[in-house]
Amino acid sequence: MSEQTPIDLRESVRQRYAAAAVKVTEGGTACCGPEPVEVDENFGSTLYAADERDALPAEAVAASLGCGNPTAVAELREGERVLDLGSGGGIDVLLSARRVGTTGKAYGLDMTDEMLALALANTAKAGVTNVEFLKGTIEAIPLPANTIDVVISNCVINLSTDKPAVFTETFRVLRPGGRIGVSDVVADDTLTTEQRAERGNYVGCIAGALSFAEYHAGLEAAGFTDIEITPTHPVADGMHSAIVRATKPATTAATEPDAVADNSCCGVQACCTSAEQATDPYVTVREAKSAAGCACQG
Repeated sequence: MSEQTPIDLRESVRQRYAAAAVKVTEGGTACCGPEPVEVDENFGSTLYAADERDALPAEAVAASLGCGNPTAVAELREGERVLDLGSGGGIDVLLSARRVGTTGKAYGLDMTDEMLALALANTAKAGVTNVEFLKGTIEAIPLPANTIDVVISNCVINLSTDKPAVFTETFRVLRPGGRIGVSDVVADDTLTTEQRAERGNYVGCIAGALSFAEYHAGLEAAGFTDIEITPTHPVADGMHSAIVRATKPATTAATEPDAVADNSCCGVQACCTSAEQATDPYVTVREAKSAAGCACQG
């Protein structure tokens, strides 16, 4: 069998999680573990506290696909803006929304229509209003630069076929001083790519995992500092669920005032350019343009 291309792998991931969403909608459960799709002690809702599970719709809990609980390690605070990469059925977005309160906001980003539909249904059932779900890929985040306080993710970055792009995009959308709190699968540095593939497939969150050294180097190359990668529990031989923390420096060349054009309109700097961002750091470009009735809301 020929090796799958990055496009093939992404489509395999999309199909896997679309099927998982449909299964949950029909009353089943889904998880990111090895085939068959089953919840076990290494993946899924059992990694959340009982009181967290009890406070959410059953479908959000059943759709939990991760290898950890990033909301428990991200140290979310009242009023913060949080982005969940690969938000799935919405469990981490809903938990984050409760932690940041009504003055904060939680975004969920997912590429799968079925998961987005499930997340929206779960949000309605939970009665949470300070959330927004976006369709897109984690390699090209559809949010302006310097607008997010915290980026979280739960066993999703390992599924990307372009992890440097994920790290670069995460760095871009974070405000100076912003941070990441991610749960992901990480491999021992001694394991080769082939050895990781022997322990599980790509869509099962195993074969695509970075090693500890590769993960650290990728974050560092994107500009992150204060990088910590702490294993929490094994998920396969030499493979671990890990907590990943890192910080965007408070001052970077890319976020100096002269790095953004002075022209502004509709509450947006550098309007209608690739560098556009809201003048109010607490709203997105879309929200700023909508509030101002701007004619160029694309």
